[in-house]
Amino acid sequence: MLHKLRGFILHVDIPLFKEVMLLAFPVIISNISRVFMHITDTAMVGHLGKNSLVAVAMSGMIIWIAISVGIGFRIATQSVTARRLGQEKLSECGVALRNVQFMCFIATVPLSFLVYFFSDYIVRLFLNDPDVIPLSIDYLSVVSFSVYFSVSAFVFQGFYTGIEKTKILMYVTIISNLLNIYLNAALIYGYKNIYLFFDSHGIEWLSILWAWHDFPELGVKGAAIATLLSSMLMMISYFLYLFNKEIRRKYKIFKLFLDFKMMKKQFLIGYPQSISEIALNFAFIMFYKIMGIIGIAQLAATQVVFAIAHASFLPAVGVGQACATLVGKYLGKEDINKAAQSMVEGLRGSFMIMGTMGLVFIFFPNQIVPLFTNDIEVINLGIQILPWVGAIQFIDVFAITLWFALSGAGDTKFTAYLGIIASWCIFVPLSYLLGIKLNFGLAGPWIAFGLYLFIETVLIIFRVWQGKWKHIEV
Repeated sequence: MLHKLRGFILHVDIPLFKEVMLLAFPVIISNISRVFMHITDTAMVGHLGKNSLVAVAMSGMIIWIAISVGIGFRIATQSVTARRLGQEKLSECGVALRNVQFMCFIATVPLSFLVYFFSDYIVRLFLNDPDVIPLSIDYLSVVSFSVYFSVSAFVFQGFYTGIEKTKILMYVTIISNLLNIYLNAALIYGYKNIYLFFDSHGIEWLSILWAWHDFPELGVKGAAIATLLSSMLMMISYFLYLFNKEIRRKYKIFKLFLDFKMMKKQFLIGYPQSISEIALNFAFIMFYKIMGIIGIAQLAATQVVFAIAHASFLPAVGVGQACATLVGKYLGKEDINKAAQSMVEGLRGSFMIMGTMGLVFIFFPNQIVPLFTNDIEVINLGIQILPWVGAIQFIDVFAITLWFALSGAGDTKFTAYLGIIASWCIFVPLSYLLGIKLNFGLAGPWIAFGLYLFIETVLIIFRVWQGKWKHIEV
């Protein structure tokens, strides 16, 4: 067993490594662009004060619970599409997309309206600060309408990744990100403040980009409107790419029929991950709530650090997504060795990214954290947390990459059940115990987070080694 493991690790399949990274690179750029969108939101809102920062953080976590069903939809699309690509059943790739987009519409449109009508009640379940609650409601009531657009975009991402057209993800997210930055500046601060900002730095000529309209200063609500419009643009852009001649003809995109037998298969692949993501996001909301009990500054610092950490793990997610496609494709070709080696090469690529960023977080927290807030207390707390997060990267790299690899093989139930059990039996209780009961303060929940990731990683590695993923029908 050890000999076999050593062989996989030490043997570098250079062509396959290149295949993984070439497929992953546009996804990495896409994910970096997405995280930059989040970082921009955090930085711009953060300069409104910690109440606004916390409001957007909590509302963002709440809306992500609704949007997280899209993770399952994306996996259901990508795993089937990649497998059919390997089997050279190209028209069924188009069927896989239509099936999941249909399920997406049915599930998310009613969900958007539910979140909108009950936004007040939902926010008050998780927050009790009278200064933060109105800001959170303002944000959530607007961004609730982004649920359908965001989830539909996830489905498109699964399709384009599955057919190995990942450059499309890169183009769309970059455009959406630029729009988000533009609208954030316009709607959070208003044109007058934009002009004053650029004027104070001697570059007032840049304000001409916003001069065509007297944008109002909307604060947190402006950030929500910017997010909604950017989500709409992203989904519409993905849809328009379907009209590409090669994609339209090869995958029979615009045929009207659905395959309910395949849809059932996709549902069985996707729903465990959707449930797991919802459970995990509820767990993180509890994590944030525990931080809020410890202190509002601790909560704000946690939000800043998570925004920074995205710069590390989302590029690794890109490698994981590429790995999932190749695992699915080579299983479709019945080349199990290639599928297994794809996992190894994916890990190699992810480790290069997360290891490097982990070291940056460990050694340069004083330079990074002040970029995201001007609150001295929040800065000092963030500087304490970030090196710990940097150390965690060396564990999380295995969990992220292999989670996607198993998903690409259709082995979604194990990772889903593991995620639910680990988050609610380890992460949340331990965060409460260490942070509040034992009075570890800020450090307590973060120690719990590290232990939770370690246990989850060990079990995922064991699952991969068992090899059951090699024989799952998709």
